[in-house]
Amino acid sequence: MTVAADPLARWRARAARRGVAVLAATLVLSCLVLADILTGPSGLSLAEIWQLVLAGPQGPDRAGASILFQIRLPQTAMALIVGACLGLAGLLMQTILANPLASPFTLGFSAAAGFGAALAILFGSALALPVPAHFLTPICAFLATLAATALVWLIGRMKGTQPEILVLAGIAVMFFFQSLLSLLQFMASPEVLQQIVFWLFGSLLKANWTTVQISGAILALCLPFIARDVWALTALRLGEANAESLGLDVAALRRRAFLITAALTAAAVSFTGTIGFVGLIAPHVARSLVGEDHRLALPVAAVMGALILTSASVVGKLLSSGAAIPVGIITAVAGIPMLLAVILRHERG
Repeated sequence: MTVAADPLARWRARAARRGVAVLAATLVLSCLVLADILTGPSGLSLAEIWQLVLAGPQGPDRAGASILFQIRLPQTAMALIVGACLGLAGLLMQTILANPLASPFTLGFSAAAGFGAALAILFGSALALPVPAHFLTPICAFLATLAATALVWLIGRMKGTQPEILVLAGIAVMFFFQSLLSLLQFMASPEVLQQIVFWLFGSLLKANWTTVQISGAILALCLPFIARDVWALTALRLGEANAESLGLDVAALRRRAFLITAALTAAAVSFTGTIGFVGLIAPHVARSLVGEDHRLALPVAAVMGALILTSASVVGKLLSSGAAIPVGIITAVAGIPMLLAVILRHERG
């Protein structure tokens, strides 16, 4: 009886710890969302924010309402959506490729988005696409991300879509698009080059309710497909041979996950620019909190991605009182010690 009770007690203790970790992460994220709404160059207090919320967008204080409803809330919402997209995409890539360093940034998807955006900024008027001018850059970034995904998959398919081949193909595609991006930067005038560089920083400053709705809709469309494969993804973490012995079609699972990753990455970077390390770090933090069960790891990775990006937004506002530092710079600087911590943790393991 004691032998049977001990594993049950350990399982209950582990489940309790995971529940506490999820609750704590959600609570911290809620506090950061409030902090992100409160911080900014206009210096609105909590009481003023509350009054603006009660009055609504058409309240008597039009200037304060514009700051809250047209600037701060869209930026905070975009940080949540983009962080969640990158966290989910990173965990999916690390799972299907069995590589702890896999992420949309390290496999070239973000570099492709940067090339697409630079192409639109440099030759936007010559492209003559039937779309609004302010949507041309994100559309080109979106299409370039999908093209990079297809290119990586086609290269990998030549060798049976093995994980190591896909990783090497992703690295090759990353350098390819970075080279093309460098060429466009060389060709650009100083004014256009400044626009390209600012886009590459990764910023939430251009977020509005339209971009929030588009990115949020893509995320919402991907969630049911991700939920469908949670058990298969968990089984794949046990090894490809074990997953196939359970009757899983690993090649089809990789193909579906790759498409979902492309959509999530494109939704994340098309409107904000390239943001590194979020898709790399968030999955590791999620697995350290709740383990390999993707029923918990996937939502926690989304929460951690949103947490990292929201905290970067808060830090960027606090460090620069006049204008917020782009979140891509903050995540790049903070991501280096986080990555070293992940490497040391794996070394100890």
